[in-house]
Amino acid sequence: MSGISLKNIQFAYPGSPFRLQVKGLEVTPGTGFGLLGPSGSGKTTLLRLMTGLLQPQAGEVRLGDATLHTLSEAERRAFRLSEVGLVFQDFALLDYLTVEENILLPQTFRRAATANQASQARDLAERLEISQHWQKLAGQLSQGERQRVAIARAIAHKPRFLFADEPTASLDATRRSRVMDLLMEYTAQQQACLVMVTHDTELMPLFPNHARVEDFTS
Repeated sequence: MSGISLKNIQFAYPGSPFRLQVKGLEVTPGTGFGLLGPSGSGKTTLLRLMTGLLQPQAGEVRLGDATLHTLSEAERRAFRLSEVGLVFQDFALLDYLTVEENILLPQTFRRAATANQASQARDLAERLEISQHWQKLAGQLSQGERQRVAIARAIAHKPRFLFADEPTASLDATRRSRVMDLLMEYTAQQQACLVMVTHDTELMPLFPNHARVEDFTS
C-alpha cells in the first residue's frame, strides 16, 4: 500500500469521555480525502493520529510502507520532515524567521536545501501572492498571509503525504479557490495523498471521498 491506511484505530484522552474509533480508512495516491466537522469535534485529533503526532491506544496507521507506531519518536520526526507536509491550524510559523526561511524550514532541518528548491519555493510564493513578503519576518504578516506561508511550506519539499487542518479558514473566497486549486493540482501531479479537515461544507464537492468526523467519534 503506497497510500494512507488506518485500521482498527482507537484513541481516547486520559480522563475525557471523548472516544475516536476508525475501523478502516484508505487514501490512495493522487487523491484527496475530506474530513468535515465543527470545531472541537475531533478533526485535528484524527489528523494528528494520521501523522504520528499522537499515538493510538490500538490499531495501525500506515503511510506508504511506514507503520507509524513501530517507529521511534526520532524516526517519526525524520519521516515527517522527508515525506509529510502538514498545514497546522495555528500555522506553526517561526515569527523570527523570514517568509523564505519558514517555507524552506523542512529542507533546512534536513540540511537538504538547494538553489533549485529555493527557486521552486519562490514560485510557490508568487502563486500564493506572498512573494512580495519574501524577506519579511513571519511575525509581521496578516493571518491570511501567514496561512499561505504555511501552505507553501507544507508542499515546497514535495511530500508524498499532505495533511491540511482548516487551510482556508483565514482566506477570502478568491484566495480560498486558488489555494484549493493548488492543493488538488499538487496531489494529482505528484501522485500524493491529501487529507484535509475543515468545517466548510462548500469544499466537500472537491473530494469524491469524504466523511464526517462524527462517524468516528463518540
